[in-house]
Amino acid sequence: MRVDIIKSRYKDRVYSSALLRTSYREGGKLKHKTLANLSALPEDIIDLVRRSLQGETFVPATEGLSILRSRMHGSAWAVWDTMQRLELPRLLGGSSEPWQQRALALILARVLSPGSKRYAARWWRGTSVPEWLPAVEEVSAQALYQAMDRLLERQQQIQRQLANRHLDRGSLVLFDVTSSYFEGRHCPLAAFGYNRDQKRGKQQVVWGVLTDARGCPVAVEVFTGNTRDPE
Repeated sequence: MRVDIIKSRYKDRVYSSALLRTSYREGGKLKHKTLANLSALPEDIIDLVRRSLQGETFVPATEGLSILRSRMHGSAWAVWDTMQRLELPRLLGGSSEPWQQRALALILARVLSPGSKRYAARWWRGTSVPEWLPAVEEVSAQALYQAMDRLLERQQQIQRQLANRHLDRGSLVLFDVTSSYFEGRHCPLAAFGYNRDQKRGKQQVVWGVLTDARGCPVAVEVFTGNTRDPE
């Protein structure tokens, strides 16, 4: 048996039929017999029948495949692609050095799954991020803090680039401050002040953000926790 695809033309249209046929001899002559018309079936099913009659063997995907590892990819790649189109690697001076890759990965993790540095180091292992930022494949929380130190060294340069990109001479800029309460006692900027989080007995830090007229961030700075808004 076989599947024959019969095409015919009527006026300006081409019609296609899929027929299940068999061939046999009768009185020394080769004859053909149509067993079924498969034209109403989807094309992939017709192709499956055709290939099966030609000797191919098919098995269910659950039997023929074994999943060794599954990583989250779609959302991670969407954020990474957006970061590239925004030229974030360029702001950091590239993405070839390990600290640059780790800093970029921290931004990506902050968008998709915010958490501590230790958490981020574990979270990346379940995503495809290490495939394009290999410096985060096996990384410690301490290495991530070191990457942030390198980022801090370039802060002024990065903010100048952002200002050149988003601000024009004489354009409107917006500035506002807020505060975040602080756990621990070893931050030189932590101090008691007006606590917007309403966390009694907690020190805090104050930080301000400078944006363009649309609210797009251009610069950020952290102040001691007892800094008043007018200052």
